[in-house]
Amino acid sequence: MGFFDKIKSAITRTTSALSHEIKRIVSRSPRLTGTSLEELESALLGADLGLPVTQQIIAAVRLGYESQGRSGLDVFEIAAREVEKSLSTADSALIRRADGPTVVSIVGVNGTGKTTTSAKLAHLVQQQGGTAVLAACDTFRAAAIEQLRLWGERLGVPVIAGAYQADPAAVAHDAITAAIARGATYLFVDTAGRLHTKHNLMQELAKVHRVMEKRLPGAPHEVLLVLDGSSGQNAINQAREFNKITRLTGLVVTKLDGTSKGGVVVAIQRELGIPVKFVGVGEQPDDLQPFVARDFANALFEVKS
Repeated sequence: MGFFDKIKSAITRTTSALSHEIKRIVSRSPRLTGTSLEELESALLGADLGLPVTQQIIAAVRLGYESQGRSGLDVFEIAAREVEKSLSTADSALIRRADGPTVVSIVGVNGTGKTTTSAKLAHLVQQQGGTAVLAACDTFRAAAIEQLRLWGERLGVPVIAGAYQADPAAVAHDAITAAIARGATYLFVDTAGRLHTKHNLMQELAKVHRVMEKRLPGAPHEVLLVLDGSSGQNAINQAREFNKITRLTGLVVTKLDGTSKGGVVVAIQRELGIPVKFVGVGEQPDDLQPFVARDFANALFEVKS
Protein backbone atom coordinates (compact mmCIF):
# COMPACT_ATOMS: atom_id res chain seq x y z
CA MET A 1 0.00 0.00 0.00
CA GLY A 2 1.46 3.37 -1.06
CA PHE A 3 1.55 6.60 0.91
CA PHE A 4 -1.62 7.97 -0.70
CA ASP A 5 -3.68 4.92 0.28
CA LYS A 6 -2.18 4.78 3.78
CA ILE A 7 -2.70 8.46 4.51
CA LYS A 8 -6.20 8.36 3.03
CA SER A 9 -7.05 5.53 5.39
CA ALA A 10 -5.41 7.28 8.36
CA ILE A 11 -7.21 10.61 7.96
CA THR A 12 -10.63 9.14 7.19
CA ARG A 13 -12.30 11.05 10.04
CA THR A 14 -10.91 14.35 8.80
CA THR A 15 -11.80 13.76 5.15
CA SER A 16 -15.28 12.48 5.98
CA ALA A 17 -16.11 15.54 8.04
CA LEU A 18 -14.68 17.92 5.43
CA SER A 19 -16.29 16.20 2.45
CA HIS A 20 -19.70 16.08 4.08
CA GLU A 21 -19.65 19.79 4.88
CA ILE A 22 -18.24 20.91 1.53
CA LYS A 23 -20.72 18.81 -0.46
CA ARG A 24 -23.58 20.16 1.61
CA ILE A 25 -22.47 23.75 1.06
CA VAL A 26 -21.73 23.63 -2.67
CA SER A 27 -24.72 21.48 -3.64
CA ARG A 28 -27.30 23.64 -1.91
CA SER A 29 -27.27 26.50 -4.43
CA PRO A 30 -26.12 27.02 -8.03
CA ARG A 31 -24.68 30.36 -6.92
CA LEU A 32 -21.65 31.01 -4.77
CA THR A 33 -22.97 33.38 -2.11
CA GLY A 34 -21.39 35.21 0.79
CA THR A 35 -23.16 32.81 3.13
CA SER A 36 -21.83 29.71 1.38
CA LEU A 37 -18.28 31.12 1.46
CA GLU A 38 -18.61 31.79 5.18
CA GLU A 39 -19.81 28.23 5.75
CA LEU A 40 -16.95 26.88 3.62
CA GLU A 41 -14.50 28.91 5.69
CA SER A 42 -16.03 27.51 8.89
CA ALA A 43 -15.69 23.92 7.61
CA LEU A 44 -12.03 24.42 6.71
CA LEU A 45 -11.25 26.05 10.04
CA GLY A 46 -13.05 23.18 11.77
CA ALA A 47 -10.48 20.79 10.31
CA ASP A 48 -7.74 22.97 11.89
CA LEU A 49 -6.28 24.07 8.56
CA GLY A 50 -5.58 27.46 10.11
CA LEU A 51 -6.75 30.91 9.05
CA PRO A 52 -4.01 31.76 6.47
CA VAL A 53 -4.50 28.58 4.39
CA THR A 54 -8.28 28.75 4.80
CA GLN A 55 -8.29 32.31 3.44
CA GLN A 56 -6.00 31.21 0.61
CA ILE A 57 -8.49 28.49 -0.36
CA ILE A 58 -11.49 30.82 -0.11
CA ALA A 59 -9.74 33.39 -2.35
CA ALA A 60 -8.94 30.69 -4.93
CA VAL A 61 -12.54 29.42 -4.89
CA ARG A 62 -13.88 32.95 -5.34
CA LEU A 63 -11.46 33.59 -8.24
CA GLY A 64 -12.42 30.30 -9.86
CA TYR A 65 -16.11 31.16 -9.64
CA GLU A 66 -15.53 34.59 -11.19
CA SER A 67 -13.52 33.16 -14.10
CA GLN A 68 -15.44 29.99 -14.94
CA GLY A 69 -18.77 30.08 -13.11
CA ARG A 70 -20.30 27.67 -10.62
CA SER A 71 -20.88 24.84 -13.11
CA GLY A 72 -17.17 24.32 -13.82
CA LEU A 73 -16.02 24.82 -10.25
CA ASP A 74 -14.48 21.89 -8.34
CA VAL A 75 -13.98 23.13 -4.79
CA PHE A 76 -12.24 19.90 -3.76
CA GLU A 77 -9.58 20.18 -6.47
CA ILE A 78 -9.03 23.87 -5.77
CA ALA A 79 -8.64 23.21 -2.03
CA ALA A 80 -6.25 20.31 -2.62
CA ARG A 81 -4.15 22.41 -5.00
CA GLU A 82 -3.86 25.28 -2.51
CA VAL A 83 -2.94 22.96 0.37
CA GLU A 84 -0.31 21.24 -1.77
CA LYS A 85 1.08 24.64 -2.73
CA SER A 86 1.33 25.61 0.93
CA LEU A 87 2.97 22.33 1.96
CA SER A 88 5.42 22.12 -0.94
CA THR A 89 7.39 25.20 0.04
CA ALA A 90 9.62 23.28 2.49
CA ASP A 91 12.11 20.43 2.04
CA SER A 92 10.71 17.29 3.65
CA ALA A 93 13.72 15.02 3.07
CA LEU A 94 15.64 13.72 6.08
CA ILE A 95 19.05 15.43 6.34
CA ARG A 96 22.01 13.17 5.54
CA ARG A 97 25.63 14.05 6.34
CA ALA A 98 28.26 13.15 3.79
CA ASP A 99 30.58 11.69 6.44
CA GLY A 100 29.99 10.33 9.91
CA PRO A 101 26.62 9.70 11.55
CA THR A 102 23.71 12.08 11.12
CA VAL A 103 22.41 12.73 14.64
CA VAL A 104 18.64 13.12 14.88
CA SER A 105 17.11 14.31 18.15
CA ILE A 106 13.50 13.26 18.70
CA VAL A 107 11.67 15.72 20.96
CA GLY A 108 8.12 16.44 22.13
CA VAL A 109 5.68 16.32 25.01
CA ASN A 110 4.69 13.13 26.83
CA GLY A 111 2.55 10.61 25.01
CA THR A 112 3.10 11.67 21.40
CA GLY A 113 4.98 8.51 20.43
CA LYS A 114 8.64 9.63 20.44
CA THR A 115 10.10 6.24 21.39
CA THR A 116 8.09 4.41 18.75
CA THR A 117 8.94 7.09 16.19
CA SER A 118 12.67 6.76 16.95
CA ALA A 119 12.52 3.01 16.36
CA LYS A 120 10.46 3.34 13.17
CA LEU A 121 12.89 5.90 11.76
CA ALA A 122 15.77 3.50 12.43
CA HIS A 123 13.82 0.79 10.63
CA LEU A 124 13.17 3.09 7.67
CA VAL A 125 16.87 3.92 7.37
CA GLN A 126 17.73 0.21 7.39
CA GLN A 127 15.11 -0.50 4.74
CA GLN A 128 16.82 2.12 2.58
CA GLY A 129 20.21 0.44 2.96
CA GLY A 130 21.62 2.53 5.80
CA THR A 131 22.60 1.63 9.34
CA ALA A 132 21.21 3.10 12.53
CA VAL A 133 21.85 3.31 16.26
CA LEU A 134 19.26 4.24 18.89
CA ALA A 135 20.00 6.25 22.04
CA ALA A 136 17.73 5.84 25.08
CA CYS A 137 17.96 9.38 26.50
CA ASP A 138 14.58 9.26 28.22
CA THR A 139 16.17 8.20 31.50
CA PHE A 140 13.32 9.47 33.68
CA ARG A 141 10.96 6.74 32.59
CA ALA A 142 12.36 3.24 33.09
CA ALA A 143 9.71 1.85 30.77
CA ALA A 144 11.00 4.07 27.94
CA ILE A 145 14.47 2.48 28.13
CA GLU A 146 13.00 -1.01 28.10
CA GLN A 147 10.59 -0.11 25.31
CA LEU A 148 13.43 1.13 23.10
CA ARG A 149 15.51 -1.96 23.88
CA LEU A 150 12.61 -4.18 22.84
CA TRP A 151 12.25 -2.24 19.59
CA GLY A 152 15.99 -2.59 19.03
CA GLU A 153 15.82 -6.37 19.47
CA ARG A 154 12.80 -6.58 17.19
CA LEU A 155 14.41 -4.54 14.41
CA GLY A 156 18.04 -5.56 14.86
CA VAL A 157 19.15 -2.04 15.81
CA PRO A 158 21.77 -1.47 18.55
CA VAL A 159 20.53 0.58 21.50
CA ILE A 160 22.83 2.70 23.67
CA ALA A 161 21.34 3.16 27.14
CA GLY A 162 22.37 4.14 30.64
CA ALA A 163 20.87 3.38 34.01
CA TYR A 164 17.48 4.65 35.08
CA GLN A 165 17.77 8.36 36.06
CA ALA A 166 21.24 8.63 34.48
CA ASP A 167 22.26 11.97 32.98
CA PRO A 168 20.62 12.02 29.51
CA ALA A 169 23.38 14.27 28.17
CA ALA A 170 25.98 11.65 29.15
CA VAL A 171 23.97 8.93 27.39
CA ALA A 172 23.76 11.10 24.26
CA HIS A 173 27.53 11.67 24.39
CA ASP A 174 28.22 7.92 24.67
CA ALA A 175 25.71 7.17 21.90
CA ILE A 176 27.49 9.51 19.47
CA THR A 177 30.80 7.83 20.32
CA ALA A 178 29.23 4.42 19.66
CA ALA A 179 27.62 5.55 16.39
CA ILE A 180 30.96 6.88 15.14
CA ALA A 181 32.75 3.67 16.14
CA ARG A 182 30.16 1.54 14.36
CA GLY A 183 30.22 3.68 11.22
CA ALA A 184 26.46 4.19 11.51
CA THR A 185 24.58 6.29 8.99
CA TYR A 186 22.15 7.67 11.58
CA LEU A 187 21.85 8.02 15.33
CA PHE A 188 18.29 8.56 16.58
CA VAL A 189 18.14 10.05 20.07
CA ASP A 190 14.93 9.37 22.00
CA THR A 191 14.62 12.24 24.51
CA ALA A 192 12.32 12.44 27.52
CA GLY A 193 8.85 13.84 27.08
CA ARG A 194 8.57 17.32 28.49
CA LEU A 195 5.77 19.86 28.68
CA HIS A 196 6.61 22.89 26.59
CA THR A 197 5.48 25.05 29.54
CA LYS A 198 8.10 23.66 31.97
CA HIS A 199 11.13 25.95 31.70
CA ASN A 200 13.58 23.74 33.62
CA LEU A 201 12.86 20.68 31.48
CA MET A 202 13.17 22.69 28.27
CA GLN A 203 16.54 24.02 29.47
CA GLU A 204 17.66 20.47 30.15
CA LEU A 205 16.92 19.58 26.53
CA ALA A 206 19.06 22.51 25.44
CA LYS A 207 21.88 21.10 27.61
CA VAL A 208 21.60 17.66 25.96
CA HIS A 209 21.94 19.32 22.57
CA ARG A 210 24.96 21.36 23.70
CA VAL A 211 26.72 18.19 24.83
CA MET A 212 25.96 16.55 21.47
CA GLU A 213 27.47 19.51 19.64
CA LYS A 214 30.65 19.35 21.72
CA ARG A 215 31.06 15.65 20.92
CA LEU A 216 30.27 16.04 17.22
CA PRO A 217 30.24 19.54 15.69
CA GLY A 218 26.89 20.35 14.13
CA ALA A 219 24.98 17.73 16.13
CA PRO A 220 22.10 17.33 16.38
CA HIS A 221 21.82 17.73 12.63
CA GLU A 222 18.07 17.18 12.73
CA VAL A 223 15.65 18.02 15.53
CA LEU A 224 12.29 16.40 14.86
CA LEU A 225 9.29 17.39 16.97
CA VAL A 226 6.76 14.58 17.35
CA LEU A 227 3.19 15.89 17.54
CA ASP A 228 -0.06 14.14 18.31
CA GLY A 229 -2.28 14.98 15.33
CA SER A 230 -5.38 14.84 17.50
CA SER A 231 -4.17 17.69 19.73
CA GLY A 232 -5.24 20.30 17.18
CA GLN A 233 -4.27 23.89 17.93
CA ASN A 234 -2.29 22.83 21.00
CA ALA A 235 0.16 21.18 18.62
CA ILE A 236 0.93 24.62 17.17
CA ASN A 237 1.63 25.97 20.67
CA GLN A 238 3.99 23.06 21.34
CA ALA A 239 5.86 23.60 18.08
CA ARG A 240 6.19 27.32 18.76
CA GLU A 241 7.65 26.80 22.27
CA PHE A 242 10.03 23.98 21.34
CA ASN A 243 11.29 26.04 18.42
CA LYS A 244 12.29 28.78 20.88
CA ILE A 245 14.55 26.40 22.82
CA THR A 246 16.03 24.43 19.93
CA ARG A 247 15.86 25.03 16.21
CA LEU A 248 13.37 22.51 14.91
CA THR A 249 14.20 21.13 11.47
CA GLY A 250 11.11 19.02 10.94
CA LEU A 251 7.88 17.59 12.28
CA VAL A 252 6.57 14.06 12.71
CA VAL A 253 2.79 13.94 13.07
CA THR A 254 1.33 10.82 14.70
CA LYS A 255 -2.15 9.52 15.55
CA LEU A 256 -3.85 11.15 12.57
CA ASP A 257 -6.23 8.18 12.45
CA GLY A 258 -7.89 9.30 15.68
CA THR A 259 -8.84 12.85 14.77
CA SER A 260 -11.10 14.91 12.52
CA LYS A 261 -8.59 17.78 12.71
CA GLY A 262 -5.80 16.44 10.48
CA GLY A 263 -5.55 19.84 8.82
CA VAL A 264 -3.33 20.94 11.71
CA VAL A 265 -0.43 19.50 9.65
CA VAL A 266 -1.02 22.29 7.15
CA ALA A 267 -1.49 25.01 9.77
CA ILE A 268 1.77 24.26 11.60
CA GLN A 269 3.92 24.21 8.50
CA ARG A 270 2.32 27.41 7.19
CA GLU A 271 2.65 29.33 10.46
CA LEU A 272 6.12 28.23 11.56
CA GLY A 273 7.74 27.27 8.28
CA ILE A 274 8.83 23.90 9.70
CA PRO A 275 8.41 21.05 7.20
CA VAL A 276 6.40 17.95 8.00
CA LYS A 277 8.88 15.13 7.31
CA PHE A 278 6.98 12.03 8.41
CA VAL A 279 3.47 11.00 9.40
CA GLY A 280 2.42 8.03 11.48
CA VAL A 281 -0.35 6.04 9.82
CA GLY A 282 -0.46 2.90 11.97
CA GLU A 283 1.28 0.70 14.54
CA GLN A 284 3.60 -1.40 12.36
CA PRO A 285 7.28 -0.51 11.71
CA ASP A 286 6.46 0.38 8.09
CA ASP A 287 3.62 2.69 9.11
CA LEU A 288 5.83 5.74 9.58
CA GLN A 289 5.85 7.26 6.12
CA PRO A 290 7.91 10.04 4.52
CA PHE A 291 5.56 12.96 3.94
CA VAL A 292 4.37 13.61 0.37
CA ALA A 293 2.61 16.97 0.06
CA ARG A 294 0.56 16.18 -3.05
CA ASP A 295 -0.69 12.85 -1.72
CA PHE A 296 -1.62 14.36 1.63
CA ALA A 297 -3.48 17.26 0.00
CA ASN A 298 -5.36 14.96 -2.36
CA ALA A 299 -6.23 12.51 0.42
CA LEU A 300 -7.45 15.36 2.64
CA PHE A 301 -10.02 16.41 0.04
CA GLU A 302 -10.62 12.96 -1.48
CA VAL A 303 -9.12 13.91 -4.84
CA LYS A 304 -7.72 10.95 -6.76
CA SER A 305 -3.92 10.99 -6.75
